[in-house]
Amino acid sequence: MHCSILRKLFFSGILLFILQTQTTVFAQTVDPNSISNEQAVEFYKKAKASGLSDMDIEQAALQKGYTLDQISAMRNRLQQAQTSAPTQTNRSATDESRRKIADSTLVKVKPISKLPKEDSIRQIFGASFFENSAMSFEPNLRIATPRNYILGPDDELVVDIYGNSVDNFRLKVSPEGTVKMLNLAPVQVSGLTIEQASERIINRLRTAYSTLNRPGGGTYSTITLGNVRSIQVMITGEVTRPGSYTLPSLATAFNALYQSGGPNSNGSYRNIEIIRNGKIIRTVDLYGFLVDANLKDNISMQDQDIILIRPYEKRVELSGEVKHPALFEVKQGETFKDVIRYAGGFTPNAYAASIQFRRNTGKELKVGSVQADEINTLIPENGDNYRVGRILNRIENRVVIDGGVYRDGEYPIDEQTNTVKKLIKKADGLREDVFLNRAIIERKNETLRPEIISFDLGKLMNGEIEDIALKREDHIFIKTIDELKEAYLITVAGAVINPGTIDYHDGITVADAVFKSGGYMEGGIPYRIEVSRRIKNDTASIPSSQNVRIFSLDVDENLKLNPEDEKFKLSPFDVVYVRKSPRYEQQKAVTIVGEIMYPGTYTILTNFERITDLIPKAGGMKAEAYIRGARFYRNRELVAVDLNAILEEPSLPSNLLLQNGDSLRIPTKSETVRILGGVQNPSVVNFDPAFSFKDYISQAGGFSENAWKSRVYVSYPNGRTFRSKKFLFFTSRPKVEPGSIVTVPIEEKKVNRQISPGERIAIISMITTVAISLFSILRN
Repeated sequence: MHCSILRKLFFSGILLFILQTQTTVFAQTVDPNSISNEQAVEFYKKAKASGLSDMDIEQAALQKGYTLDQISAMRNRLQQAQTSAPTQTNRSATDESRRKIADSTLVKVKPISKLPKEDSIRQIFGASFFENSAMSFEPNLRIATPRNYILGPDDELVVDIYGNSVDNFRLKVSPEGTVKMLNLAPVQVSGLTIEQASERIINRLRTAYSTLNRPGGGTYSTITLGNVRSIQVMITGEVTRPGSYTLPSLATAFNALYQSGGPNSNGSYRNIEIIRNGKIIRTVDLYGFLVDANLKDNISMQDQDIILIRPYEKRVELSGEVKHPALFEVKQGETFKDVIRYAGGFTPNAYAASIQFRRNTGKELKVGSVQADEINTLIPENGDNYRVGRILNRIENRVVIDGGVYRDGEYPIDEQTNTVKKLIKKADGLREDVFLNRAIIERKNETLRPEIISFDLGKLMNGEIEDIALKREDHIFIKTIDELKEAYLITVAGAVINPGTIDYHDGITVADAVFKSGGYMEGGIPYRIEVSRRIKNDTASIPSSQNVRIFSLDVDENLKLNPEDEKFKLSPFDVVYVRKSPRYEQQKAVTIVGEIMYPGTYTILTNFERITDLIPKAGGMKAEAYIRGARFYRNRELVAVDLNAILEEPSLPSNLLLQNGDSLRIPTKSETVRILGGVQNPSVVNFDPAFSFKDYISQAGGFSENAWKSRVYVSYPNGRTFRSKKFLFFTSRPKVEPGSIVTVPIEEKKVNRQISPGERIAIISMITTVAISLFSILRN
């Protein structure tokens, strides 16, 4: 760091001369010895801010007359400054000056824009395997011991003895590579397989169990692997998370690679070396596993193994209509066919006849194409960008016939369908209801603009005109007679089961229309059926203001017509009206509940029944019925009706005609009165015939300060409401009855608004004007 700062000071001394000569402060060369370090730093910052590099400063100094001796003198001075280390007191100041120099350099230098990496364009094939957080790729420690597993320190062996003798040992391999059991001598097992170690251990156990694992001995032993040791594996090179990893001894190469995150953006997926004891024992090609699920390279790891991921040598991009677009690594000798196989092959819409690519020539890019017969032999080069296009959205040999033939649709254009007449024959001919006067062909001309060719279909089929040759993508439209006119419908309305529209048919009668509409509804009458018909051409004896004709017919309940009406046929767009019996209607009912002899629902017999007619039907009222509290509802809304009054005088307008769904509720007598609103204590009090209106207000604590006394009203149980009345100085209060609600409204106090000075002036001015006008009138 000191060398870097001193070097900058050296160039700053030269810069000082340049700046001074440019500003004409000095007319001759400045001695470097007269420049302080602080001045040099300051001028160096200004030079860098102006965009000069160190080389520019040195060249400018030579051009301005600085000699090599002077430059050498500055260099010697800087060397002397280098040998003198800064003291503790000025060290922080020196560090601060260094930081300022570095900061000023970084701020003033314009950064070079970075080009995007090729690898960032698309995902590298295989990278998602190591990025899947949901995947668990840990070694399985609950499997049978591999036959080739090599024992080492910290491994655990489980020895089970059974038969005539029973015993169990868990033997841990010592750092020296031995296991010890009972009082027997240690057995060396490190570096052996399970089978080899088992043989040694059993031979040693025969010292205590002489017949162990011998034919007919009766005592047997099995030796299995218990807990396994940990191993250290180093993963280095172009890896996402390089370092040393502690893994179970059963871990494989893929376990280790997954733990490290796999190759990074520059790492090779096909050249991963496993180094053991300084030798490469296996080169892993992950494509074998990713593409073919081949686990031959997934070898077991051993302690101190090294996994080295080399940088990729050749990588190409394949995009477009392939199943897995990505960046693919290519090994020496592989062809473009191998790349397509790694991508899963082409999609069904791929245009594989010619595949476009871009290639880096070292100077610039060039484009090229791979033909279908070159896929097996083309050797991709590093950086190639291949794109598989999509087939064109058109059909090369199609003609379409639509409409009045028996089998319309798409047909290939060939010798059997290359003319209109041949195509109609291929489509099983014309339908009987075809419209023969005209047909059209939609065609695209040489500039792909649409055009229409019309012809007389009947003449063409009879050979009166020449047959028309077809071209690719021609579309022939042949219409039927019904397609060229509005759909013929008949409307049936009124008292039929399924009112609506029905299709018109030649010869259809009114009885047929009623039949197709499901027949008469209950209450529908077969006579007085009206048919409304549009006026077309026959306008004789019809007033000019009339737009339709009306016909009346009779159709009995069995849908039979009299001979005269049988001759009447319906026309398209006729409207048939079926009437309903004038006295037919659904039953209407009302409900009466409460203190009545026979509460329930009763049918309205005539259209003139009133509320008072309902009481006798229900057997009269019970003795405890409170008539004044009766409540009458219509459409679930309370209608204020005084039942007591209309029972005494049924001719009152409040004795309403009954309607379907009405209900009458007759309660028992209530013994309370509710007081609400502007009183001191809103509450429910008992009814007392001796109480006056004031007594009830007193029961609630009297009026409050904001009570609107003149607007007090009483609501009665039957829904009626009466308010207080005032005449001169006398106030008449409504009578309080059992079950009443006394409501005292609250008066909102008006806020007196102060008159503004402007308003005062306007009022005074108006009064003055009026006074002057009156005075003038009086004088005259």
